[in-house]
Amino acid sequence: MMLDALRTARVVPVVRTRLARHAATAVHWLREAGLRVFEITMTIPDAPALIRELAGQKDLLIGAGTVPDAATADACLRAGARFIVAPWVDAALAAPCREAGAVLMLGALTPTEVRAALQAGADVVKVFPAASAGGPAHIKALRSVFPGVIFCPTGGIEPGSVAAYLAAGAAFVGMGGALVDEARIAAGDRAAIEAAARQILA
Repeated sequence: MMLDALRTARVVPVVRTRLARHAATAVHWLREAGLRVFEITMTIPDAPALIRELAGQKDLLIGAGTVPDAATADACLRAGARFIVAPWVDAALAAPCREAGAVLMLGALTPTEVRAALQAGADVVKVFPAASAGGPAHIKALRSVFPGVIFCPTGGIEPGSVAAYLAAGAAFVGMGGALVDEARIAAGDRAAIEAAARQILA
C-alpha cells in the first residue's frame, strides 16, 4: 500500500535544510502545490520532532532520510515515519522497518551494491547519486539486470528529467535541490518553489 502511494506520487521531495523552520516551510509550500509524500532527512536539526508534527497530518506520507543507524530509524518510526531511507547499505535498518510495517529504501549504485541492498532487506533500491552516474541511461541498464526491482533514483534530478527517469524504469524519483532550494525558501520565494512543483505534477 505504501509502495503504491510512492509510485503514484512519482516524485518524493527530499527535504534537506540547515534550519528546521525552512524544512517546515518547504513542506507547507509543496503541500499547497499538491505534493503529499516527503522525505525528511536526519541532517535537519531535531528531524524526528518535525516528522512527528508532519505525520500527524493525515493527508501526508512522511519518511525519514539519511538514517544513520537502527536507533535513529526506531525513533523516526515511533515519530510516525512510514518509510526509512539511507543512501548506503545497512542491514540493521531492516528489523525496525519490518516491525513497524514500514518501507525500507537502501542506497546503491552498481549491480553488486543493488544485490547487497536487496539482501540487506531493501524494499526499494535508492540509486544515488543518479545524475552524475549516468542519469536515465544508468537506471535503464540496472533495470535490464534487475527487472523486478523497485528503483528510486535520487541526486541531481531536475523537474525536466523526471519523465526520462520514469521511462527508463524508475518507479519514482527523489528530488531535493529543485524543490527544496533553501536560498529561495529563506528569501520567501514561494513562487519559484511552487513553479517547480507544478512542473513535475504536470
